[in-house]
Amino acid sequence: MRTKLSQFNFDLPKELVAQYPSPERDESRLMVLHRITGKIEHKLFKDLLSYFGEGDVIIFNNTKVFPARLFGQKEKTGAKIEVFLLRELNHSARLWDVLVDPARKIRVGNKLYFEDENGHDALVAEVVDNTTSRGRTIRFLFDGTDDDFQNELVRLGNTPLPKYIDREPEAIDRERYQTIYAKELGAVAAPTAGLHFSRELMKRLELKGVSFAELTLHIGLGTFRTIDVEDLSKHKMEAEYFRITQDAAEKVNKSLQAEKKVCAVGTTTMRSIETAVSAENLLKPVEGWTNKFIYPPYEFSIANSMITNFHLPKSSLLIMIAAFGGIDLVMEAYNEAVKEKYRFFSYGDAMLIL
Repeated sequence: MRTKLSQFNFDLPKELVAQYPSPERDESRLMVLHRITGKIEHKLFKDLLSYFGEGDVIIFNNTKVFPARLFGQKEKTGAKIEVFLLRELNHSARLWDVLVDPARKIRVGNKLYFEDENGHDALVAEVVDNTTSRGRTIRFLFDGTDDDFQNELVRLGNTPLPKYIDREPEAIDRERYQTIYAKELGAVAAPTAGLHFSRELMKRLELKGVSFAELTLHIGLGTFRTIDVEDLSKHKMEAEYFRITQDAAEKVNKSLQAEKKVCAVGTTTMRSIETAVSAENLLKPVEGWTNKFIYPPYEFSIANSMITNFHLPKSSLLIMIAAFGGIDLVMEAYNEAVKEKYRFFSYGDAMLIL
């Protein structure tokens, strides 16, 4: 029987979509789901400590969100425009795929000006192609070094909060819409399951003998794209760049072979490791692109536990969680989360599935 999109619908009151992070990273709520018994526990995120021990491994996505939202104006008319940087197409030519708003005003050949806080033109870009109704390819006209250009983008850009967070970015978002272990710049959205880890919690896990493995998957907006087909086998994910190192693969495989807990932090981590399974059902080092869409029924090869946030109805993220935890149990847990007023989405609470 085919899995249908409508199986992943539930009523989510608007007020449960978190608009701000919890005051402390590791003090958000944690729902613990036991797949074998069906038991559901209500904890705090820092209670994670009691579920992991010597020899277990936790796998993180160390991608770093860059401030991808730029506000500028169109040449001559001065019309205000928003440009969302999606991906770099050509490093040396400074070519980028972007989304523009309002799109109807932005045509090939237009120049776009981005000012700093003093009102000086800091960056100029030219529109060189139309890609979709809102999509454009732009070329930044910048003579400085690559580092100088990168610094300008970071200085002028705004934290790319998802549209579900219904406010302008604030100073707090520069720090909190980023994991504490973020290293590799390139994502336009945070790997949100990792936002709950504090330095103190990671140190205490380490002292218990838990090891950490890092991989990189640069999250694009495709992760959040609405699924518009009822038959999930027909949905196509957009490809995202990922990299798993030899070191990460060795750490994970050591715990796998010792039959310890292998925990994927977030859906992006899970997609990465499931894209890189060897013939022996171990993790292999890989660099490339993945458009893997995981939906039930699915046999997972690497992780036997996972940490995730609470996702939106009918999203590819919820569908993957249901593949891992079981559709009935996960949907029951989500209904309980609504009843217990858990906070949803990027700045929301967390779930541990064992």
